[in-house]
Amino acid sequence: MQLPAVPGALAPSLLAIPVAFSINGATALADPLVLMLTGLLVLTGLISIIFISGGSHFQDPFFCVFVLFSFTSAVDLIISLEEDGFISGFVELFVREGHPYLRTAHGIMICYWDGIVHYGLYLAMITAISQRKNYRNLGLFWLGSLMMSIIVFLLGNLIGKYSSELSPAFLLNLPYVLIPIWAGGRLFQQPKALPCLSPEKVAEEQRKRLYQRPQDVGLILVLLLTAAFTFFRGMVVLDCPADSCFEYIYQHEPYLRDPVAYPKVQMLIYLFYVLPFFCLCIYGLVLPGCSWLPDWSLVFAGAVAQAQFSHLGSSLHGRTPFPYQTPEDVWWSFLVTNILYALGPQLLALRCLRCPAFFLPATPASLPVGKKHQ
Repeated sequence: MQLPAVPGALAPSLLAIPVAFSINGATALADPLVLMLTGLLVLTGLISIIFISGGSHFQDPFFCVFVLFSFTSAVDLIISLEEDGFISGFVELFVREGHPYLRTAHGIMICYWDGIVHYGLYLAMITAISQRKNYRNLGLFWLGSLMMSIIVFLLGNLIGKYSSELSPAFLLNLPYVLIPIWAGGRLFQQPKALPCLSPEKVAEEQRKRLYQRPQDVGLILVLLLTAAFTFFRGMVVLDCPADSCFEYIYQHEPYLRDPVAYPKVQMLIYLFYVLPFFCLCIYGLVLPGCSWLPDWSLVFAGAVAQAQFSHLGSSLHGRTPFPYQTPEDVWWSFLVTNILYALGPQLLALRCLRCPAFFLPATPASLPVGKKHQ
């Protein structure tokens, strides 16, 4: 019997609690290899359930992806709640034998983000698929968030203090690398929801000088400050000998010295990837017709939002060793600085979505209507 699309899609995520409890109670799964094989078996079973519940919506391959990942998001939420002491007896064996790095502050934070934000995005996109609505913008935000999360997590595990404790269960992270690569190509190929704007309106918007667009001026200033802070923190984790860098890493963000390596990897990704993007964004806000900016602003908005949540939360979390926690006397400056850092890309994405005329390819208004699409 075929289940309704959305309620049926929720079935795998609702199985997260009994599945986690059953695996945790099986002492035979203490062997890491057996634990990995059990995980693969569970995923295979879930895919079978998705085929049954998906019905006609399975013609969109993202339906399967989002339903499957909604299950892992539910598991991640259980992990974070158990590691923070709110519940117990569900994933202790799974984490201890297969994923000990999830017991770090960073691991707990990315589980919270995946279990709340990503899960909400999956439900929204599954609903959009069932109603034949466009979910491209949500998908791009999710893509950036997931890519940032898995890249920092995997690199931190490989080079940090837990590199010697990696088990075969670490290979269960492989779908999180391969699927986003595939999903990115598919999402960018989906048709955009084009605004109903006349060529005259687009031309009028693109003729405006920068001083005639005070919101863009303010956004450029925000991006310049964000870029400068990105460069500074990159120099800090690269052990710049300047006094300001030494003072900052010991008195303001000692978490950057944590041997788990997640914060260092995060700052280097900011330096080598996010910083150049900020510079390109400034270029796109000055010169009209940069049609790539709305899509990529969503990707980077998701990436920075996830990264800042994990970094900020890990800096203050009790699982972070005390010498690397943010000192109480700089809490407010640390919170304000990092929240504002995350806010810049969100404002850029919002500006691109709400007023897209400046970024559309220019169409000569003088051409007859019949010749505009030739």
